[in-house]
Amino acid sequence: MPNPRLRAAVLTTSAVLLSSLLTGCGDDSQDEDLTAQKLSWKDCPAPSQAEGGGAPPSPLPNGDEWQCATMKAPLDWDEPKGDTIGIALIRAEASGDKSKRIGSLLFNFGGPGGSGVTTLPAFGEDYAKLRTRYDLVSFDPRGVGRSAPVQCENDQQLDAYFQQDATPDDAAERTELLDNTKEFNEACEKNSEKMLPQVRTTDAARDMDLMRHVLGDDELHYFGISYGTELGGVYAHLYPERVGRAVFDAVVDPTQDPEQGSLGQAKGFQLALDNFAEDCTSKVEDCPIGDSAQDVKDRIAKLLADLDRKPLPGIFPRDLTQTAATSGIAQALYSPDFWEYLTEGLQQAYDGDGRILMLLSDSMNGRSENGEYSNLIAANVSINCADDKPRYTAEYVQSKLPEFRAASELFGDFLAWGMVSCTDWAVAGVADHPDVSAPGSAPILVVGNTGDPATPYEGARKMVQALGAGVGVELTYRGQGHGAYDSKSKCVQNAVDGYLLEGKVPAAGTVCS
Repeated sequence: MPNPRLRAAVLTTSAVLLSSLLTGCGDDSQDEDLTAQKLSWKDCPAPSQAEGGGAPPSPLPNGDEWQCATMKAPLDWDEPKGDTIGIALIRAEASGDKSKRIGSLLFNFGGPGGSGVTTLPAFGEDYAKLRTRYDLVSFDPRGVGRSAPVQCENDQQLDAYFQQDATPDDAAERTELLDNTKEFNEACEKNSEKMLPQVRTTDAARDMDLMRHVLGDDELHYFGISYGTELGGVYAHLYPERVGRAVFDAVVDPTQDPEQGSLGQAKGFQLALDNFAEDCTSKVEDCPIGDSAQDVKDRIAKLLADLDRKPLPGIFPRDLTQTAATSGIAQALYSPDFWEYLTEGLQQAYDGDGRILMLLSDSMNGRSENGEYSNLIAANVSINCADDKPRYTAEYVQSKLPEFRAASELFGDFLAWGMVSCTDWAVAGVADHPDVSAPGSAPILVVGNTGDPATPYEGARKMVQALGAGVGVELTYRGQGHGAYDSKSKCVQNAVDGYLLEGKVPAAGTVCS
Protein backbone atom coordinates (compact mmCIF):
# COMPACT_ATOMS: atom_id res chain seq x y z
CA MET A 1 0.00 0.00 0.00
CA PRO A 2 1.49 3.38 -0.91
CA ASN A 3 3.41 5.07 1.89
CA PRO A 4 1.87 8.39 2.95
CA ARG A 5 5.11 10.21 2.17
CA LEU A 6 5.60 8.77 -1.31
CA ARG A 7 2.10 8.47 -2.64
CA ALA A 8 1.35 8.53 -6.35
CA ALA A 9 1.67 12.27 -6.57
CA VAL A 10 2.84 12.74 -10.12
CA LEU A 11 -0.70 12.87 -11.44
CA THR A 12 -1.51 15.83 -9.22
CA THR A 13 1.28 18.13 -10.33
CA SER A 14 -0.37 19.70 -13.36
CA ALA A 15 -0.41 23.48 -13.44
CA VAL A 16 -4.00 23.51 -14.62
CA LEU A 17 -6.36 22.72 -11.75
CA LEU A 18 -10.06 23.13 -11.29
CA SER A 19 -12.86 22.54 -8.86
CA SER A 20 -16.39 21.36 -8.50
CA LEU A 21 -19.29 22.90 -6.65
CA LEU A 22 -18.88 23.66 -2.97
CA THR A 23 -19.77 20.68 -0.83
CA GLY A 24 -19.60 19.69 2.79
CA CYS A 25 -21.27 17.76 5.58
CA GLY A 26 -25.00 18.18 5.87
CA ASP A 27 -26.35 18.62 9.37
CA ASP A 28 -29.90 17.61 8.56
CA SER A 29 -31.03 14.04 8.28
CA GLN A 30 -33.01 13.08 5.21
CA ASP A 31 -35.31 10.31 4.11
CA GLU A 32 -35.02 10.79 0.38
CA ASP A 33 -33.89 7.99 -1.87
CA LEU A 34 -30.40 9.07 -2.90
CA THR A 35 -30.52 6.82 -5.94
CA ALA A 36 -33.34 8.99 -7.32
CA GLN A 37 -31.37 12.26 -7.21
CA LYS A 38 -30.76 14.22 -10.40
CA LEU A 39 -27.38 15.84 -10.94
CA SER A 40 -27.32 19.52 -11.88
CA TRP A 41 -24.39 19.97 -14.28
CA LYS A 42 -22.97 23.50 -14.53
CA ASP A 43 -19.81 25.27 -15.66
CA CYS A 44 -16.91 24.52 -13.32
CA PRO A 45 -15.69 27.29 -11.02
CA ALA A 46 -12.09 27.87 -9.98
CA PRO A 47 -10.75 25.21 -7.62
CA SER A 48 -10.85 25.56 -3.88
CA GLN A 49 -7.67 25.72 -1.83
CA ALA A 50 -8.30 22.11 -0.78
CA GLU A 51 -8.16 21.14 -4.45
CA GLY A 52 -4.92 23.04 -5.03
CA GLY A 53 -6.11 26.42 -6.34
CA GLY A 54 -5.66 27.75 -9.84
CA ALA A 55 -7.95 28.69 -12.71
CA PRO A 56 -11.10 26.94 -13.95
CA PRO A 57 -10.47 24.23 -16.54
CA SER A 58 -9.80 25.32 -20.09
CA PRO A 59 -12.32 24.22 -22.72
CA LEU A 60 -11.79 20.90 -24.44
CA PRO A 61 -10.00 20.94 -27.83
CA ASN A 62 -13.33 21.01 -29.70
CA GLY A 63 -14.53 23.94 -27.60
CA ASP A 64 -16.80 21.96 -25.27
CA GLU A 65 -16.80 23.06 -21.63
CA TRP A 66 -16.14 20.83 -18.67
CA GLN A 67 -19.19 20.44 -16.44
CA CYS A 68 -19.34 20.03 -12.67
CA ALA A 69 -22.00 18.75 -10.28
CA THR A 70 -22.44 17.55 -6.72
CA MET A 71 -23.85 14.19 -5.72
CA LYS A 72 -25.35 13.60 -2.28
CA ALA A 73 -24.00 10.55 -0.45
CA PRO A 74 -24.49 9.29 3.09
CA LEU A 75 -21.97 10.62 5.58
CA ASP A 76 -22.02 7.17 7.19
CA TRP A 77 -22.86 4.26 4.92
CA ASP A 78 -23.94 2.29 8.00
CA GLU A 79 -26.67 4.92 8.46
CA PRO A 80 -27.73 5.63 4.86
CA LYS A 81 -30.80 7.65 5.97
CA GLY A 82 -28.71 9.99 8.13
CA ASP A 83 -26.63 13.05 7.34
CA THR A 84 -25.25 13.52 3.83
CA ILE A 85 -22.11 14.91 2.28
CA GLY A 86 -21.55 16.24 -1.23
CA ILE A 87 -19.30 14.37 -3.65
CA ALA A 88 -17.83 16.70 -6.30
CA LEU A 89 -17.99 15.42 -9.90
CA ILE A 90 -16.68 16.60 -13.24
CA ARG A 91 -17.45 15.35 -16.74
CA ALA A 92 -16.78 15.84 -20.42
CA GLU A 93 -19.70 14.52 -22.43
CA ALA A 94 -19.05 11.98 -25.17
CA SER A 95 -17.92 13.62 -28.39
CA GLY A 96 -18.92 10.93 -30.89
CA ASP A 97 -22.09 9.52 -32.36
CA LYS A 98 -24.62 9.42 -29.51
CA SER A 99 -26.03 6.13 -30.80
CA LYS A 100 -22.62 4.52 -30.13
CA ARG A 101 -22.20 5.96 -26.64
CA ILE A 102 -21.41 3.19 -24.12
CA GLY A 103 -21.99 5.17 -20.93
CA SER A 104 -19.81 6.96 -18.38
CA LEU A 105 -16.15 6.07 -17.84
CA LEU A 106 -15.22 6.85 -14.24
CA PHE A 107 -11.62 7.75 -13.41
CA ASN A 108 -9.70 7.68 -10.15
CA PHE A 109 -6.12 8.93 -10.50
CA GLY A 110 -4.73 7.78 -7.19
CA GLY A 111 -3.27 9.12 -4.02
CA PRO A 112 -5.19 8.35 -1.97
CA GLY A 113 -6.10 12.00 -1.63
CA GLY A 114 -5.82 13.16 -5.23
CA SER A 115 -8.57 15.37 -6.64
CA GLY A 116 -10.10 13.80 -9.72
CA VAL A 117 -11.94 17.05 -10.41
CA THR A 118 -8.62 18.83 -10.93
CA THR A 119 -6.71 15.96 -12.55
CA LEU A 120 -9.05 14.80 -15.31
CA PRO A 121 -9.03 18.13 -17.23
CA ALA A 122 -5.24 18.35 -16.90
CA PHE A 123 -4.93 15.02 -18.74
CA GLY A 124 -8.16 15.18 -20.72
CA GLU A 125 -6.48 15.22 -24.13
CA ASP A 126 -4.82 11.89 -23.32
CA TYR A 127 -8.26 10.29 -23.20
CA ALA A 128 -9.76 11.95 -26.29
CA LYS A 129 -10.21 8.62 -28.07
CA LEU A 130 -12.06 7.16 -25.09
CA ARG A 131 -14.31 10.20 -25.09
CA THR A 132 -15.68 9.23 -28.50
CA ARG A 133 -17.90 6.62 -26.81
CA TYR A 134 -17.90 7.60 -23.13
CA ASP A 135 -18.70 10.58 -20.98
CA LEU A 136 -15.40 11.03 -19.13
CA VAL A 137 -16.20 11.43 -15.43
CA SER A 138 -14.06 11.87 -12.33
CA PHE A 139 -14.63 12.96 -8.75
CA ASP A 140 -13.10 14.10 -5.50
CA PRO A 141 -13.42 11.07 -3.21
CA ARG A 142 -14.91 11.69 0.21
CA GLY A 143 -12.47 13.61 2.41
CA VAL A 144 -10.72 15.05 -0.66
CA GLY A 145 -10.88 18.46 -2.36
CA ARG A 146 -14.51 19.63 -2.50
CA SER A 147 -15.98 16.42 -1.10
CA ALA A 148 -16.18 17.20 2.63
CA PRO A 149 -12.39 17.63 2.81
CA VAL A 150 -10.41 16.46 5.80
CA GLN A 151 -8.47 19.36 7.33
CA CYS A 152 -5.44 18.99 9.59
CA GLU A 153 -2.71 21.61 10.04
CA ASN A 154 -2.65 25.10 8.48
CA ASP A 155 -0.20 26.29 5.84
CA GLN A 156 2.37 27.63 8.30
CA GLN A 157 2.28 24.45 10.35
CA LEU A 158 2.64 22.34 7.23
CA ASP A 159 5.69 24.33 6.12
CA ALA A 160 7.32 23.40 9.42
CA TYR A 161 6.05 19.81 9.21
CA PHE A 162 7.70 19.23 5.85
CA GLN A 163 10.94 20.87 7.01
CA GLN A 164 11.36 18.40 9.87
CA ASP A 165 13.95 15.63 9.88
CA ALA A 166 11.98 12.58 8.73
CA THR A 167 14.99 10.24 9.04
CA PRO A 168 16.08 10.59 12.69
CA ASP A 169 19.62 9.62 13.63
CA ASP A 170 19.37 9.70 17.43
CA ALA A 171 16.89 9.58 20.30
CA ALA A 172 16.28 13.33 20.32
CA GLU A 173 15.46 13.41 16.60
CA ARG A 174 13.20 10.37 16.98
CA THR A 175 11.30 12.07 19.78
CA GLU A 176 10.89 15.20 17.69
CA LEU A 177 9.57 13.23 14.70
CA LEU A 178 7.07 11.33 16.85
CA ASP A 179 5.94 14.54 18.60
CA ASN A 180 5.43 16.31 15.27
CA THR A 181 3.51 13.33 13.89
CA LYS A 182 1.30 13.27 16.98
CA GLU A 183 0.61 17.00 16.66
CA PHE A 184 -0.37 16.57 13.02
CA ASN A 185 -2.67 13.67 13.84
CA GLU A 186 -4.27 15.55 16.73
CA ALA A 187 -4.94 18.49 14.40
CA CYS A 188 -6.73 16.11 12.03
CA GLU A 189 -8.91 14.87 14.86
CA LYS A 190 -9.64 18.37 16.13
CA ASN A 191 -10.55 19.80 12.73
CA SER A 192 -12.14 16.76 11.06
CA GLU A 193 -13.37 14.43 13.79
CA LYS A 194 -16.69 13.81 12.02
CA MET A 195 -15.07 12.68 8.75
CA LEU A 196 -12.15 10.55 9.97
CA PRO A 197 -14.19 7.34 10.45
CA GLN A 198 -15.94 7.84 7.08
CA VAL A 199 -13.09 7.94 4.56
CA ARG A 200 -12.31 4.25 4.15
CA THR A 201 -11.78 2.88 0.68
CA THR A 202 -14.89 0.76 1.14
CA ASP A 203 -16.87 3.97 1.70
CA ALA A 204 -15.50 5.48 -1.51
CA ALA A 205 -16.38 2.28 -3.38
CA ARG A 206 -19.97 2.55 -2.15
CA ASP A 207 -20.00 6.16 -3.33
CA MET A 208 -18.92 4.94 -6.76
CA ASP A 209 -21.80 2.50 -6.95
CA LEU A 210 -24.24 5.28 -6.08
CA MET A 211 -22.49 7.38 -8.74
CA ARG A 212 -22.96 4.61 -11.29
CA HIS A 213 -26.68 4.54 -10.54
CA VAL A 214 -27.13 8.32 -10.58
CA LEU A 215 -25.22 8.57 -13.87
CA GLY A 216 -27.67 6.11 -15.37
CA ASP A 217 -25.36 3.14 -15.96
CA ASP A 218 -26.23 -0.49 -15.30
CA GLU A 219 -22.52 -1.33 -15.01
CA LEU A 220 -19.51 0.64 -13.78
CA HIS A 221 -16.98 1.30 -16.53
CA TYR A 222 -13.80 2.32 -14.75
CA PHE A 223 -10.21 3.46 -15.26
CA GLY A 224 -8.17 3.32 -12.03
CA ILE A 225 -4.58 4.47 -11.71
CA SER A 226 -2.24 3.76 -8.77
CA TYR A 227 -4.38 3.83 -5.57
CA GLY A 228 -7.29 3.92 -8.00
CA THR A 229 -6.52 0.26 -8.75
CA GLU A 230 -7.01 -0.59 -5.08
CA LEU A 231 -10.27 1.37 -5.03
CA GLY A 232 -11.36 -0.43 -8.20
CA GLY A 233 -10.46 -3.79 -6.71
CA VAL A 234 -12.47 -3.08 -3.57
CA TYR A 235 -15.43 -2.03 -5.74
CA ALA A 236 -15.15 -5.26 -7.74
CA HIS A 237 -15.13 -7.24 -4.49
CA LEU A 238 -18.26 -5.50 -3.20
CA TYR A 239 -20.15 -5.43 -6.51
CA PRO A 240 -18.67 -8.02 -8.90
CA GLU A 241 -21.88 -8.30 -10.88
CA ARG A 242 -21.84 -4.55 -11.60
CA VAL A 243 -18.33 -4.33 -13.06
CA GLY A 244 -18.39 -3.33 -16.72
CA ARG A 245 -15.20 -2.68 -18.67
CA ALA A 246 -12.44 -1.83 -16.22
CA VAL A 247 -8.72 -1.04 -16.49
CA PHE A 248 -6.21 -0.95 -13.63
CA ASP A 249 -2.93 0.88 -14.44
CA ALA A 250 0.07 1.31 -12.07
CA VAL A 251 -1.23 -1.45 -9.86
CA VAL A 252 -1.13 -1.52 -6.06
CA ASP A 253 -0.27 -4.93 -4.63
CA PRO A 254 -3.44 -5.77 -2.66
CA THR A 255 -1.78 -8.58 -0.71
CA GLN A 256 0.73 -6.38 1.13
CA ASP A 257 0.37 -4.80 4.55
CA PRO A 258 1.72 -1.22 4.98
CA GLU A 259 5.20 -2.43 5.97
CA GLN A 260 5.50 -4.68 2.93
CA GLY A 261 4.16 -1.88 0.72
CA SER A 262 6.73 0.57 2.06
CA LEU A 263 9.55 -1.91 1.59
CA GLY A 264 8.35 -2.56 -1.95
CA GLN A 265 8.40 1.16 -2.64
CA ALA A 266 11.96 1.42 -1.30
CA LYS A 267 12.99 -1.16 -3.89
CA GLY A 268 10.89 0.51 -6.59
CA PHE A 269 12.31 3.99 -6.09
CA GLN A 270 15.82 2.57 -5.90
CA LEU A 271 15.24 0.85 -9.25
CA ALA A 272 13.99 4.12 -10.72
CA LEU A 273 17.06 5.93 -9.36
CA ASP A 274 19.31 3.27 -10.87
CA ASN A 275 17.57 3.71 -14.21
CA PHE A 276 17.84 7.50 -14.01
CA ALA A 277 21.57 7.35 -13.26
CA GLU A 278 22.18 4.82 -16.03
CA ASP A 279 20.20 6.91 -18.50
CA CYS A 280 22.16 10.07 -17.72
CA THR A 281 25.60 8.46 -17.99
CA SER A 282 24.83 6.36 -21.07
CA LYS A 283 24.01 9.28 -23.33
CA VAL A 284 26.43 10.55 -25.95
CA GLU A 285 26.97 13.87 -24.19
CA ASP A 286 28.61 13.97 -20.77
CA CYS A 287 26.30 13.50 -17.80
CA PRO A 288 26.64 16.73 -15.77
CA ILE A 289 25.99 15.05 -12.41
CA GLY A 290 28.39 12.10 -12.50
CA ASP A 291 30.95 10.14 -14.49
CA SER A 292 29.21 6.78 -14.01
CA ALA A 293 25.86 5.56 -12.73
CA GLN A 294 27.44 4.71 -9.38
CA ASP A 295 29.10 8.13 -9.24
CA VAL A 296 25.71 9.80 -9.79
CA LYS A 297 24.22 7.85 -6.87
CA ASP A 298 27.24 8.43 -4.64
CA ARG A 299 27.05 12.18 -5.21
CA ILE A 300 23.33 12.20 -4.41
CA ALA A 301 23.98 10.25 -1.20
CA LYS A 302 26.69 12.75 -0.22
CA LEU A 303 24.35 15.66 -0.95
CA LEU A 304 21.69 14.23 1.33
CA ALA A 305 24.21 13.54 4.09
CA ASP A 306 25.49 17.12 3.81
CA LEU A 307 21.92 18.48 3.94
CA ASP A 308 21.30 16.52 7.13
CA ARG A 309 24.07 18.59 8.73
CA LYS A 310 23.49 21.90 6.96
CA PRO A 311 20.48 22.72 4.73
CA LEU A 312 20.86 24.81 1.58
CA PRO A 313 18.95 27.98 0.73
CA GLY A 314 15.72 26.90 -0.91
CA ILE A 315 12.67 29.04 -1.64
CA PHE A 316 12.90 31.94 0.79
CA PRO A 317 12.42 31.82 3.71
CA ARG A 318 12.55 28.01 3.66
CA ASP A 319 15.71 25.94 3.37
CA LEU A 320 16.22 22.76 1.40
CA THR A 321 16.53 20.12 4.11
CA GLN A 322 17.51 16.48 3.69
CA THR A 323 13.82 15.54 3.92
CA ALA A 324 12.73 18.08 1.31
CA ALA A 325 15.49 17.00 -1.07
CA THR A 326 14.53 13.33 -0.69
CA SER A 327 10.90 14.19 -1.45
CA GLY A 328 11.93 16.24 -4.47
CA ILE A 329 14.10 13.46 -5.87
CA ALA A 330 11.29 10.95 -5.38
CA GLN A 331 8.81 13.23 -7.14
CA ALA A 332 11.08 13.50 -10.18
CA LEU A 333 11.44 9.72 -10.37
CA TYR A 334 7.73 9.27 -11.02
CA SER A 335 8.19 9.99 -14.71
CA PRO A 336 11.08 10.05 -17.21
CA ASP A 337 9.61 13.38 -18.33
CA PHE A 338 10.85 14.82 -15.01
CA TRP A 339 14.38 13.40 -15.19
CA GLU A 340 15.75 16.52 -16.89
CA TYR A 341 14.42 18.61 -13.99
CA LEU A 342 16.07 16.26 -11.51
CA THR A 343 19.38 16.60 -13.33
CA GLU A 344 19.07 20.38 -13.33
CA GLY A 345 17.98 20.42 -9.69
CA LEU A 346 20.94 18.32 -8.62
CA GLN A 347 23.35 20.52 -10.59
CA GLN A 348 21.86 23.55 -8.90
CA ALA A 349 22.07 21.96 -5.44
CA TYR A 350 25.72 21.04 -5.94
CA ASP A 351 26.28 24.75 -6.61
CA GLY A 352 24.54 25.67 -3.34
CA ASP A 353 21.03 26.47 -4.61
CA GLY A 354 18.13 24.25 -3.55
CA ARG A 355 15.24 25.91 -5.38
CA ILE A 356 14.45 23.29 -8.04
CA LEU A 357 14.56 20.36 -5.64
CA MET A 358 12.34 22.34 -3.27
CA LEU A 359 9.84 23.03 -6.07
CA LEU A 360 9.71 19.30 -6.74
CA SER A 361 9.23 18.64 -3.03
CA ASP A 362 6.43 21.20 -2.86
CA SER A 363 4.73 19.43 -5.74
CA MET A 364 4.94 16.15 -3.86
CA ASN A 365 3.37 17.74 -0.80
CA GLY A 366 0.58 19.68 -2.52
CA ARG A 367 2.00 23.18 -1.93
CA SER A 368 1.22 25.89 -4.48
CA GLU A 369 3.53 28.77 -5.38
CA ASN A 370 1.52 31.13 -3.17
CA GLY A 371 2.28 29.00 -0.11
CA GLU A 372 -1.13 27.37 0.21
CA TYR A 373 -1.50 23.61 0.56
CA SER A 374 -4.22 21.45 -0.90
CA ASN A 375 -5.65 18.86 1.46
CA LEU A 376 -3.77 16.11 -0.39
CA ILE A 377 -1.58 15.12 2.56
CA ALA A 378 -4.39 15.37 5.10
CA ALA A 379 -6.63 13.16 2.96
CA ASN A 380 -3.81 10.76 2.13
CA VAL A 381 -2.95 10.10 5.76
CA SER A 382 -6.62 9.97 6.80
CA ILE A 383 -7.60 7.40 4.18
CA ASN A 384 -4.52 5.25 4.74
CA CYS A 385 -4.98 5.27 8.51
CA ALA A 386 -8.70 4.49 8.25
CA ASP A 387 -7.89 1.54 5.97
CA ASP A 388 -4.73 0.13 7.55
CA LYS A 389 -4.97 -1.86 10.77
CA PRO A 390 -1.26 -2.02 11.72
CA ARG A 391 0.16 0.65 14.03
CA TYR A 392 3.97 0.69 14.08
CA THR A 393 6.10 1.88 16.99
CA ALA A 394 9.41 3.71 16.76
CA GLU A 395 11.12 0.68 18.26
CA TYR A 396 9.69 -1.58 15.57
CA VAL A 397 10.75 0.77 12.79
CA GLN A 398 14.23 0.97 14.28
CA SER A 399 14.50 -2.83 14.15
CA LYS A 400 13.51 -2.81 10.47
CA LEU A 401 15.99 -0.18 9.29
CA PRO A 402 18.67 -2.66 8.15
CA GLU A 403 16.16 -4.38 5.85
CA PHE A 404 14.96 -1.06 4.42
CA ARG A 405 18.51 0.21 3.94
CA ALA A 406 19.40 -2.98 2.07
CA ALA A 407 16.47 -2.23 -0.24
CA SER A 408 17.56 1.38 -0.79
CA GLU A 409 20.38 3.40 0.72
CA LEU A 410 18.69 6.60 -0.41
CA PHE A 411 15.01 5.94 0.36
CA GLY A 412 15.14 3.17 2.98
CA ASP A 413 15.12 5.27 6.16
CA PHE A 414 12.64 7.74 4.66
CA LEU A 415 10.09 5.07 3.84
CA ALA A 416 10.63 3.09 7.03
CA TRP A 417 9.99 6.07 9.28
CA GLY A 418 6.94 6.97 7.23
CA MET A 419 5.29 3.91 8.81
CA VAL A 420 4.74 5.82 12.08
CA SER A 421 2.24 8.14 10.36
CA CYS A 422 -0.76 6.26 11.79
CA THR A 423 0.69 5.45 15.22
CA ASP A 424 -1.37 8.00 17.16
CA TRP A 425 -4.34 8.07 14.81
CA ALA A 426 -7.76 8.66 16.36
CA VAL A 427 -9.59 5.99 14.34
CA ALA A 428 -8.75 2.30 14.19
CA GLY A 429 -7.84 0.83 10.81
CA VAL A 430 -9.96 -1.98 9.44
CA ALA A 431 -7.62 -4.52 7.79
CA ASP A 432 -4.03 -5.53 7.08
CA HIS A 433 -4.73 -5.23 3.37
CA PRO A 434 -7.78 -4.80 1.12
CA ASP A 435 -9.97 -7.65 -0.09
CA VAL A 436 -10.27 -7.51 -3.88
CA SER A 437 -11.50 -11.02 -4.64
CA ALA A 438 -14.21 -10.63 -7.26
CA PRO A 439 -15.59 -13.96 -8.47
CA GLY A 440 -18.14 -13.43 -11.22
CA SER A 441 -16.78 -10.04 -12.28
CA ALA A 442 -16.32 -9.13 -15.93
CA PRO A 443 -12.67 -9.17 -17.11
CA ILE A 444 -10.45 -6.45 -15.63
CA LEU A 445 -7.39 -5.41 -17.63
CA VAL A 446 -4.43 -5.10 -15.22
CA VAL A 447 -1.44 -3.16 -16.59
CA GLY A 448 1.96 -3.34 -14.87
CA ASN A 449 5.05 -1.25 -15.68
CA THR A 450 8.42 -2.97 -15.11
CA GLY A 451 10.08 0.33 -14.12
CA ASP A 452 7.33 1.73 -11.89
CA PRO A 453 8.81 3.25 -8.71
CA ALA A 454 5.66 3.78 -6.63
CA THR A 455 3.67 0.64 -7.47
CA PRO A 456 6.30 -1.96 -8.35
CA TYR A 457 5.61 -4.27 -11.27
CA GLU A 458 5.08 -7.36 -9.13
CA GLY A 459 1.86 -5.83 -7.81
CA ALA A 460 0.10 -6.35 -11.13
CA ARG A 461 0.46 -10.13 -10.97
CA LYS A 462 -0.58 -10.14 -7.32
CA MET A 463 -3.70 -8.16 -8.24
CA VAL A 464 -4.56 -10.62 -11.02
CA GLN A 465 -4.22 -13.53 -8.61
CA ALA A 466 -6.23 -11.79 -5.88
CA LEU A 467 -9.10 -10.85 -8.21
CA GLY A 468 -9.55 -14.54 -8.91
CA ALA A 469 -9.66 -16.93 -11.83
CA GLY A 470 -11.09 -15.54 -15.03
CA VAL A 471 -11.19 -11.91 -13.84
CA GLY A 472 -7.77 -10.25 -14.00
CA VAL A 473 -6.01 -10.11 -17.39
CA GLU A 474 -2.34 -9.08 -17.08
CA LEU A 475 -0.59 -6.82 -19.58
CA THR A 476 3.09 -5.86 -19.11
CA TYR A 477 4.69 -2.60 -20.22
CA ARG A 478 8.48 -2.66 -20.30
CA GLY A 479 9.13 0.98 -19.54
CA GLN A 480 9.84 3.65 -16.96
CA GLY A 481 7.70 5.86 -14.77
CA HIS A 482 4.49 5.52 -12.80
CA GLY A 483 1.81 4.00 -15.01
CA ALA A 484 1.72 2.84 -18.61
CA TYR A 485 -1.19 4.37 -20.53
CA ASP A 486 0.24 7.88 -20.31
CA SER A 487 3.68 6.65 -21.48
CA LYS A 488 2.44 7.12 -25.08
CA SER A 489 3.15 3.45 -25.84
CA LYS A 490 0.89 2.70 -28.81
CA CYS A 491 0.88 -0.97 -27.84
CA VAL A 492 -0.51 -0.19 -24.37
CA GLN A 493 -2.95 2.41 -25.61
CA ASN A 494 -4.27 0.17 -28.37
CA ALA A 495 -4.83 -2.66 -25.90
CA VAL A 496 -6.60 -0.43 -23.37
CA ASP A 497 -8.64 1.41 -26.00
CA GLY A 498 -9.56 -1.84 -27.71
CA TYR A 499 -11.00 -3.21 -24.49
CA LEU A 500 -12.78 -0.07 -23.29
CA LEU A 501 -14.17 0.91 -26.69
CA GLU A 502 -14.78 -2.44 -28.39
CA GLY A 503 -14.75 -4.98 -25.58
CA LYS A 504 -11.73 -6.79 -27.02
CA VAL A 505 -9.85 -8.43 -24.16
CA PRO A 506 -6.08 -8.69 -24.89
CA ALA A 507 -4.43 -12.07 -24.57
CA ALA A 508 -3.28 -12.65 -20.99
CA GLY A 509 0.46 -12.08 -20.69
CA THR A 510 0.68 -9.55 -23.53
CA VAL A 511 3.95 -7.58 -23.36
CA CYS A 512 4.39 -4.03 -24.69
CA SER A 513 7.47 -1.85 -24.92
